[in-house]
Amino acid sequence: MPVLTRLIPSPVVVDIRRGALDDLAGLLADQRISSSGKLAVAISDGSGRALRERLAPALPGAHWYPVTDGTLDSAVKLADDIKGNRYDAVVGLGGGKIVDVAKYAAARVGLPMVAVATNLAHDGLCSPVATLDNDNGRGSYGVPTPIAVVIDLDIVREAPARFVRSGIGDAVSNVSCVADWELAHEVNGEEIDGLAAAMARQAGEAVLRHPGGIGDDAFLKVLAEGLVLTGISMSVAGDSRPASGACHEINHAFDLLYPKRAASHGEQVGLGACFAMHLRGAREESLLMAVTLRRHGLPVLPEDIGFTADEFVRAVDYAPQTRPGRFTILEHLNLSTDQIRDAYADYAKTISS
Repeated sequence: MPVLTRLIPSPVVVDIRRGALDDLAGLLADQRISSSGKLAVAISDGSGRALRERLAPALPGAHWYPVTDGTLDSAVKLADDIKGNRYDAVVGLGGGKIVDVAKYAAARVGLPMVAVATNLAHDGLCSPVATLDNDNGRGSYGVPTPIAVVIDLDIVREAPARFVRSGIGDAVSNVSCVADWELAHEVNGEEIDGLAAAMARQAGEAVLRHPGGIGDDAFLKVLAEGLVLTGISMSVAGDSRPASGACHEINHAFDLLYPKRAASHGEQVGLGACFAMHLRGAREESLLMAVTLRRHGLPVLPEDIGFTADEFVRAVDYAPQTRPGRFTILEHLNLSTDQIRDAYADYAKTISS
């Protein structure tokens, strides 16, 4: 008889609560991730210093490695620095750049990686991908899923509010991303993983429909859980498909066309998701998304982040070129520039009425 189950790559432990950082050493020992306490801890060169001072007494066997930026060169350097030192694990303590550098370095030297996120800016903290800047721009590199994820809500509260807002935009965009995946399945027969789609969509819906705000622990926990689930959904799918659709193509277009003016990832994908839902005729869902993003202080019109309507139209027109081979509502409709302009005018009128 066949075994009708599958193994899902996911963290051994996910600890999301207030004060979680203070119990980091005990958690690593209890889970047998590091009983000796010999760890390589990657931290930012600036704000990471305060966290080092706070954690150093509890982690006497740790060695601390400041990371200056989120580049491939920094990740390779970290891997070279920790190689041969017989560490139990690599800990990435900081924001997305630090976590991604630590992910790549840990994979390069064959060590488990622990993600200790200090903000909730995007869904990459638990994903099997490290996004790093390189000589050609930015690349995505496949890595193992972190063995543990620790998110201290007290630390998250200390980060600038824009980081939480960015995470909200990224989580909510899942709803549009999964709709794009289902469209590709219906039109082109692209294989869809129902479990990955369910995880990503429910993570987005939980954030979209939660009544709380960025000052509430209950909301922050739902957001953090949603971002972790999204990362796991990508592991399940073996691809970024559950959390990357037309909205992310629009985001990439902003980054490429206006590199010095681009807003945060979450702001741009949230705006892109609202517009993509409008394009597919899901007007009520698009409006709900716009209302929710506005309530959290996120943009729903390009003017909200300093772009004109014409610049937004140009970004949408260019967007399909950013992910060749990916099929979304943009590729399906294949709108001309004038048609995009008309669709945007209708969108702006709908969400502003």
